[in-house]
This record gives sequence, structure tokens and C-alpha cells, in this order.
Amino acid sequence: MFVPLKGSWALVLGVSSGMGKETARALAAAGCNIIGVHFDLAEGRQRAQEYAESLGELGVEAHFFNRNVAAEQARAELVPVIRDLTSGAGTRVVLHSVAYGTLTSLLPAPGGQEGEAPEVTPRQLTMTVDVMGHSLVYWMQDLVRAELLPRGAKVFAMTSAGGTRVLPGYAPVSAAKATLEAHVRDLAVELAPRGVAVNAIRAGTTVTPALRKIPGSDKLIAHCREINPGGRLTRPEDVAEAIVTLSSSDSAWLTGNVIGVDGGEALVV
Repeated sequence: MFVPLKGSWALVLGVSSGMGKETARALAAAGCNIIGVHFDLAEGRQRAQEYAESLGELGVEAHFFNRNVAAEQARAELVPVIRDLTSGAGTRVVLHSVAYGTLTSLLPAPGGQEGEAPEVTPRQLTMTVDVMGHSLVYWMQDLVRAELLPRGAKVFAMTSAGGTRVLPGYAPVSAAKATLEAHVRDLAVELAPRGVAVNAIRAGTTVTPALRKIPGSDKLIAHCREINPGGRLTRPEDVAEAIVTLSSSDSAWLTGNVIGVDGGEALVV
């Protein structure tokens, strides 16, 4: 059964760019109030605030907070705010769209070749997996503990093909995405008795600020544009539309999956 999103609340982690930004807009257009968390410096912080104001023009509430989504202090501060803003009803939709980590190789370049990415450090690897993978669990723990994840809620985590494929310079993020997908499966099982669905969204190759940081991204973009059966790359709007559609169901039976939103790209790569 499909139910309207109007008047409900969504928590978007990573709201200021890419998939998070566009999904927040689509949810707001459907009448969903937005609580957004992002981590930006001064200029980015100002753009994020302007974006929050633009969402408010759609007739919903939009509250953005500039915090490190993986930090315990951020959750300690924001969970009570979420309770107050939602009047204790909690969040109908949670989107984990966090792209903050180290892009490099696991091993040193053969013979110390110049221009090659340096090997990842323990600190970089731990940070990347913690922020992009484990932070989903931390938020679920705190939201469940505060009873802010009601029956019928939908949780989405953005993954990528790099979680199961090898891309140059992507190794730490690949580990984070694989970890994230494992957490999605376990959270789906543990939250099933509560009527909460948890799924990962695997977008096709999408031109976002995060993609542009990957070494060799121009070649990847050109290749995926050429092979995609739909004749184009995936757009953030494609992902946003899928999330809004899935969030409009009150069923929790679609859960624990990695859902491809890629126009069939993964079928022909």
C-alpha cells in the first residue's frame, strides 16, 4: 500500500551534494520535511544553508546541521533535536549518503614509481571505513534507542559498484562500501521485527563531486556512458526518484537488498 510522504520527516546524512542533495529536494517536493547533516567549510556551509532555504520554499521545513556524521558528539547533539523537530514521531526516511574518505592504493607502487598514489595508512583506512561504513550503524543504534525509527520507516545507504569491483585508487572506499553493504544486510534482519526496511542503493556511474575525485574518473565516465544500455549516465535525479518511490510504500518486505539504479549498466560492464 502506498501512503503519502507529506508531513513526514527525512534524515539525510550527506545532504549538501550529490545523491543526498538531490534526494532531499525530491523528498521535499513530495511534502517531506528535511533534517540534513553535512560537513563543509565556510563556503560550502553557506551554500548548504542557501539550499536549505530553497527547500523551505517548497512548503516544508528544512533544518541543516554542519557536523561530522561519524562523530559521537554530533549524534548526541542531534538526536534530541530530531526528537523535538518531529514531535517524537521520528523519521520516516533515513538516507546515508556519506562520501568522505581516502582515495589511494593499499600497497606502495612497484619500485617507488613517481606519480603513483601512496599506500594507505592505518589511520586513513580506519577513518574511511568508519565514516562511510560504520557510521550507518551508529546512527541506527541511537535512533532506535531514542525510539525515532518508527514502524514503516525506510533506511537507504548509498553504495557503489566499487564495493565489489577493483577501481584504481579506490581501495579504502571499496572496503567501506563492502562494509556498508554487510551492515545493511544485518540491520535489515535486526530491524525486521520493528517493521523497518533497510536497503542499499547502488547507483550507476554518476557525475558527482565524489566521483571527480577518483583517479582516472574521466576515462571511467566516458566508458560507462558508452556502454550503458540507456545511452547515458545515471543522474542524481534517477536515484532520488527511486528513493521517493520506495519510501512511499508502508511495506517492510523489500529489505536487505542492494538495489541497482543504473539503467542496466552493471549488466554490461
